[in-house]
Amino acid sequence: MTSPLQGTAAIKAALKDIPNKPGVYRMMNAEGDILYVGKAKHLKNRVSSYAQARQATYRIMKMIEQVSRVEVTEAANEAEALLMEASLIKRHSPRYNILLKDDKSFPYIFIDGEHDFPRIRKHRGAQTAKGQYFGPFASVGAVNESLAILQKAFLLRPCSDSVLANRSRPCLQYQIKRCSAPCVGYISKQAYADSLEEAVQFLKGKSRDVQERFAQLMQQHSDAMEFEQAAAYRDRIHALTRVQQEQGLYAAGMQDADVIALQFTPAGSGIQVLFFRGGNHFGSQMFYPKHGDDETAEAVMAGFLGQFYQTHTPPGEILVNQMPEEASLLTEALGMRAERRVSLHLPIRGDKKQLVEQASANANAALERHLNARMSEKRQLETLGKVFGLDDVPQRIEVYDNSHIMGTNALGAMIVATPEGFDKKSYRKFNIKDVTTEPGDDYAMMREVFRRRFARLQKEDPDRTQGQWPDIVLIDGGLGQLSAVTQVFEDLGVTDLCYVAIAKGPQRNAGREQFFMPNMQPFTLPPGDPALHYLQRLRDEAHRFAIGSHRQKRSKSLTHSALDDIPGIGSTRKRALLHHFGSKKGVERASLAELKKVPGISQAVAEQIYGWFHG
Repeated sequence: MTSPLQGTAAIKAALKDIPNKPGVYRMMNAEGDILYVGKAKHLKNRVSSYAQARQATYRIMKMIEQVSRVEVTEAANEAEALLMEASLIKRHSPRYNILLKDDKSFPYIFIDGEHDFPRIRKHRGAQTAKGQYFGPFASVGAVNESLAILQKAFLLRPCSDSVLANRSRPCLQYQIKRCSAPCVGYISKQAYADSLEEAVQFLKGKSRDVQERFAQLMQQHSDAMEFEQAAAYRDRIHALTRVQQEQGLYAAGMQDADVIALQFTPAGSGIQVLFFRGGNHFGSQMFYPKHGDDETAEAVMAGFLGQFYQTHTPPGEILVNQMPEEASLLTEALGMRAERRVSLHLPIRGDKKQLVEQASANANAALERHLNARMSEKRQLETLGKVFGLDDVPQRIEVYDNSHIMGTNALGAMIVATPEGFDKKSYRKFNIKDVTTEPGDDYAMMREVFRRRFARLQKEDPDRTQGQWPDIVLIDGGLGQLSAVTQVFEDLGVTDLCYVAIAKGPQRNAGREQFFMPNMQPFTLPPGDPALHYLQRLRDEAHRFAIGSHRQKRSKSLTHSALDDIPGIGSTRKRALLHHFGSKKGVERASLAELKKVPGISQAVAEQIYGWFHG
């Protein structure tokens, strides 16, 4: 229900209930959507400034016009308010804030802390398991490369605990000199622990010490004419030398630090982050924060730092090429987030300044490519809008495809394209659930996917104000698929969407596609038409996503066991049952007394398993 008060009148009405304390405020519209989140040392004073915002920018004035309600949350101090502000922006993505859209977690190297022969592996996500984490690395590729070199240098096992426990002879990793084969006792627990400690020291930045120790051991074995052992240490030294050479970047005296360089333009900005941990360079990553054309470089840097370190623990040192707004307050807040001292500064000389300059040059080149690509996407969308008779440039295109093999593991897939390119966070998979659908019935599958997708949109965004409704819907298929979608839209009362089916040409030739639209004759586009190339790219991306999702589903079904369906049976109990009985059929045939003999299976669990198979 729309509030009777709007804009400055709504802000003035809210002031009587707002305290003059530190905290965050949220500007909201009549539908309850958060338009803007801000923090303040004195909430009442800050919010009241919006009621007299005669000198505000056009963007802020437009936001004020939509305000229907103001909500506030008090904080202990301004630094805590800043952290709350960044958290709320990250969670709600308000339209009028500076937004860091890429919120992925970065990969780490993890060393298990609960095993006699700890495993070294890649890890991404919550750090809840006991052990040591090293990172973050900028990409999975950087982690994989580092893991390969660490295996060569320290011969630590990469295999899972179950594989380790069930091997009777060394695997290929031992044969290619990447593992010391603890699975068959080729290395003692103490010797393995020594290698592990050397790997930890290397990851902590003490690579020179480790390398010197290897050189001494190589010389000792060589003097004793133990040339095979000397050659092994030679190879390990070469591996360590290689990782040091490939890191390339180095700054004297720098251990744990992030180098953050901003290239700012009103049309868009790019930020490169270089990761250093233990003196080692763990790669770089580019970000493109979303902001209005009236923002400043200082505000963009402050917004980025606050949101970026919501999901990543700040290192002890952060080097920047642009000091952010309220730098001292931001430093205090980052220290609270890291639970230790964090320094934030702009270097003016030496190795650190060179690192910042290199990151700035990289950010500038990447931003130029990004803006050119964005302009190209915008031109393609303009052309597509003209082809399909739209009055405005489309901002969101959804493409749908189905995938199955003889009707098995059937699913539908949706990809999304915007002026920024493919929006992969908005991709969706739809497992086909309707039991009445005949295997391989592509039309019924398409009807189910569209019914679920657009019924949900009608429920969650009936006024189409959240940017989730597409301007163009593309369907992989021909007249039959178009008719199936038309039936769904008629049932739902959706009458104003532009939707098009794309059918491959004769002999499935690319370049001779036919296009089907409601109440129109099929048509084609000239083979060299830029719009046709763009549509082919959209369709190919939908194919890729649909087929990849289908393969994942099929692979999962191949490893699925009837034991997975029994309530209370997780991976540990499943493994214990299979080790004890040898197969699922062995578990199914077992008596209640035999089930109770399995380690980790209690009386109650045994009864549950027995009852599952025997009623």
